[in-house]
Amino acid sequence: MHSNIAQGKFVKLCSYTSIMSLIIDEKDLRKFIVVGDRVLIKPKLPQQKTKSGLYLPPGVQEKEKIQSGYVLKVGPGYPIPAITDSDEPWKDKSDELKYVPLQPKEGDMAVYLQNSAYEIEFNKEKYVIVSHSAILLLVRDDGLFE
Repeated sequence: MHSNIAQGKFVKLCSYTSIMSLIIDEKDLRKFIVVGDRVLIKPKLPQQKTKSGLYLPPGVQEKEKIQSGYVLKVGPGYPIPAITDSDEPWKDKSDELKYVPLQPKEGDMAVYLQNSAYEIEFNKEKYVIVSHSAILLLVRDDGLFE
């Protein structure tokens, strides 16, 4: 941790009224490791018009209870304890932690609960970290990137 401070990498916590936002001074998103049952999401740009053509003021979409965005990184999942078989001594006794994997995959569009999301700012862009239980729906299009 001290070496990161010496290298000029800082993490700042800012408070905007009741919303807590985390600003990360790092240059590479690939260095992020998502932990446990968390998912890193890039929120979709909010619609600026209604279906009838009326322009929405800034901040209206952010107050919605349900948001959507694209999954960038997924944690390993829910940890499960190692099972020890004392009656089978020939088995390899590995203390390696095992996980129940999560459903989201990179590139999915996720619909999630806004009040369960933690906002971070990275390279002047907004991202959210969401618990797997706060994701309501996934849209997966395998042919999207072909």
